[in-house]
Amino acid sequence: MSKYLDTLKQYWGYESFRGIQEDIITSIGEGKDTLGLMPTGGGKSICFQVPTLANGGLCLVVTPLISLMEDQVSALRMRGIKAATVHAGIMHDDIVRTLDNCILGDYRFLYISPERLESDLFQAKIPYMRHLTMICVDEAHCVSQWGYDFRPAYLHIARLRHLIPYPVPILALTATATPKVVEDIQTQLEFKEKNVFSMSFERKNLVYVVRQTMNKADEMIHILKSVPQGSAIVYVRSRKLTSELRQLIESHGITAENYHAGLSQAERDLRQTNWTKGRAHVMVATNAFGMGIDKPDVRLVIHYNLPDSLEAYFQEAGRAGRDGSTSYAILLYNPRDSQTLHRRIGENYPDPKFIRQTYENLCYFYQYDIGEGAGRVRQFSLERFCSAYKQFAVQTDAALKLLNNAGYLEYTTDNDFKSRLRFILEKEELYRLHEGGKEMETLIQTILRSYTGVFSDFTYIDEMQLSHLTGIHADQIYDMLKELNDRRIIDFIPRSNEPTIMFNIGRVEGSQIMLPPMVYSTRKEEYKKRIEEMLTYASSTTRCRSRMLLNYFGERSEEECEQCDVCLRRKKKGLTPQQFEEIRKSICQLLADGEWHEIKELNQLLINRDNMDQVLRALMGEEEVESRLHEIRITGKS
Repeated sequence: MSKYLDTLKQYWGYESFRGIQEDIITSIGEGKDTLGLMPTGGGKSICFQVPTLANGGLCLVVTPLISLMEDQVSALRMRGIKAATVHAGIMHDDIVRTLDNCILGDYRFLYISPERLESDLFQAKIPYMRHLTMICVDEAHCVSQWGYDFRPAYLHIARLRHLIPYPVPILALTATATPKVVEDIQTQLEFKEKNVFSMSFERKNLVYVVRQTMNKADEMIHILKSVPQGSAIVYVRSRKLTSELRQLIESHGITAENYHAGLSQAERDLRQTNWTKGRAHVMVATNAFGMGIDKPDVRLVIHYNLPDSLEAYFQEAGRAGRDGSTSYAILLYNPRDSQTLHRRIGENYPDPKFIRQTYENLCYFYQYDIGEGAGRVRQFSLERFCSAYKQFAVQTDAALKLLNNAGYLEYTTDNDFKSRLRFILEKEELYRLHEGGKEMETLIQTILRSYTGVFSDFTYIDEMQLSHLTGIHADQIYDMLKELNDRRIIDFIPRSNEPTIMFNIGRVEGSQIMLPPMVYSTRKEEYKKRIEEMLTYASSTTRCRSRMLLNYFGERSEEECEQCDVCLRRKKKGLTPQQFEEIRKSICQLLADGEWHEIKELNQLLINRDNMDQVLRALMGEEEVESRLHEIRITGKS
């Protein structure tokens, strides 16, 4: 283990590992297929980065989040570690160059999106990557059809094992997985033997609260003013609401930013920095915010709208209190939320006729005839498409994702196309230019010194790096590049995060579109179950919040947290969690045979009548017991 500790200290400056990091690193270092369950903030990246650096070779990291890829690659490069990415936002020639460098052994980490694993180019190159020593599957719950964010492209990861001419272990990592998903991950990735390391899902410093309110805006402001220390995140469902709530919060004298996927990359970076540096107390965001965020002093996470699943809720709530100090995860709930959540079923799984019509409209949008379109990456404006074909954006986005999962196309919304340029004028003509002033000349000379091939083809550039090298503000550099483009000195394509669509196969007739059960009907039923679990959590008034979450993830706990809203309310009624649990066990033992019993039989337990009634009401509310006239029995849900 000493070499792993040495590597940890050399690159990260830490003296010891946290939680189960050491167990996972030892296991994968011994060549064993390994699954690590590590709640948000558990330090997943250390588990594959340390053994790769300590043992040598190349680690292939499969992850669905392009923005997270870029962040991790940047962080590795800052430590002097060679790393690269392959995803839809990178030009073909650059992908070829990157893969060839991996074959030559120039890189230690290659981050790749699951969709790119299926490309002919990648599958042709990977058998020659003789330095490959590990495959790491991040967000591994995506590989299971029972996982809350199943992605069919993940099913092809196991095929890599048959393309590589020697055994390569797989490390699968996820923050959220039920027992059923844990089993399925290992099966789908073809683990040679079951091998799971799991951290407890319990967060003792995190106080879970559900606030039932008919006025969420006022309740949110009250909560934010009640917890002024540290930072806060408010999660909402819509982009529009991020802006509206930010304005409301600031009108009450609290600094805030808002964040969603529709902002430019530069704007997202700026707003995230303002929040991270403490210049804004609150971040109002959609679920696009949070992956890779490791701010230790988040004291409060408020869910203004209910998430679709307990997995999503647990992961987002877990961004609070990473420094171990007491923090709060508060869910705002009112009865109308039930209707809203059930409406999402139709929004996320629209009628198959609508899905097929969306496919037909998309073909008209790009003017593809039958058999055309395969392999072409096209930028896509959801707003323009919906306007042209009179479709609702939410259902259309869902239809495209389902077509993606069915294999007909690749719909990528997490793009990060870097800025690129090429010079139109020859180098000799550039030297004769004296227009634009000293700063323009400095920028041109810096580009020529920093990048090769800028006269022959488009080359990726980094405005922030150019700003650092020239001392010119990044916004000013952008304006200067636009001016050079307008003057036809360069061709400049600015950085973009616009979605893209690529047809995997040529256009087919809409009537031929097939939606397999694992893409549509089975997934729809699983989605319904998750929504019911979410609503049960939100509406419960008798069960400890922490225990509900732990039980959902297969972790049995007999202890009450004694700090959630349910436990505190029970304390106020004069019944301690221990007393409540003792009475509950006594009742369940008496009714253990599942038969109907006369209620008067409970008298033999010699329990105070008021306390007995309080526990019985709670058990009935949670459907652990049921009653009929003068009779009672256990339901089997206890």
